[in-house]
Amino acid sequence: MATSANFQLFSSSGDKPSLGLGFLESSEPPLPPPPPSIEVPSSEVSSSVKYTVEPVNLDGLTLLKGRVSTKEVLGLPNSDLVPGIYEGGLKLWEGSIDLVKALRSEIQNDRLSLTEKRVLELGCGHGLPGIFACLEGAAEVHFQDFNAEVLRCLTIPNVNANLLEKSQLDSASEARFFAGDWGEIHQLLPYAHESEISSEHGYDVILMAETIYSISAQRDLYGLIKKCMIHPHGVVYMAGKKHYFGVGGGTRQFLSMLEKEGVMSATLVAEVADGSSNVREELNSVLVIEGKLCLCYIDPSARVYQLNYQILRLEGSLSVSQPISDYAF
Repeated sequence: MATSANFQLFSSSGDKPSLGLGFLESSEPPLPPPPPSIEVPSSEVSSSVKYTVEPVNLDGLTLLKGRVSTKEVLGLPNSDLVPGIYEGGLKLWEGSIDLVKALRSEIQNDRLSLTEKRVLELGCGHGLPGIFACLEGAAEVHFQDFNAEVLRCLTIPNVNANLLEKSQLDSASEARFFAGDWGEIHQLLPYAHESEISSEHGYDVILMAETIYSISAQRDLYGLIKKCMIHPHGVVYMAGKKHYFGVGGGTRQFLSMLEKEGVMSATLVAEVADGSSNVREELNSVLVIEGKLCLCYIDPSARVYQLNYQILRLEGSLSVSQPISDYAF
């Protein structure tokens, strides 16, 4: 995550037309060209990297996650990410754990069913939300990550370990794995479409955690969501912090982009206080994004230094009691 010294809340450049989204028009340094998009067969599990398994307890549900060395997998020192090279997929981010918990709660309260659904997890890394969808009887679960090496060395072994542990290695869910940049990967995803918001083709449920940290990548991510989500019954569950310090992204910017276009709505599903984090990572939350903007109440007492994981449900039709700017994200 590189910090841009030239970041501006509103664009002042007269050399190019403004999108009217000043917070998305930062002067971040150019990134190297993304790697080509590819599908990684499930048989392509790396045998040259040490993979150890650890349990993750999610309030009574135990999933398995792998541990690998960033240096072994990518030849990089241990790092959260290197923009344009490695996007953090080898680390288990807190948001993915909160997302699984929120999905489980949604199912237990009859607000969501994954049975026989087409599911896509974007920026999957360890893939725990997608694995949970497999265990809940999804018809197809497609995992996407920026790095093919993450899929080969971590995601695919994690899927196999969990399905074997649950005696579901021959699960009815068809798991497929795709590597590439959000601006191009739609060309490979089986249920993506060139036109945005299709009523005939798309994924029923899209899952993503910690994907909105980069302001510059939010436009591609949002465009990909619109090309992948089936309309009008598709839904996106997104876990993310209110603000990512040092890079400027967060749910406020992402929701403002949704509000401006008016195609999708956001409903807060859960907000998780994380007492183990430092003062700059005080809150987590979970939101659901549906289809035109319908914003739920968000605690107005939240301070700028607080980070929220928000699991959003993206769906619906326009119904906003207050503009997003009135909420203290």
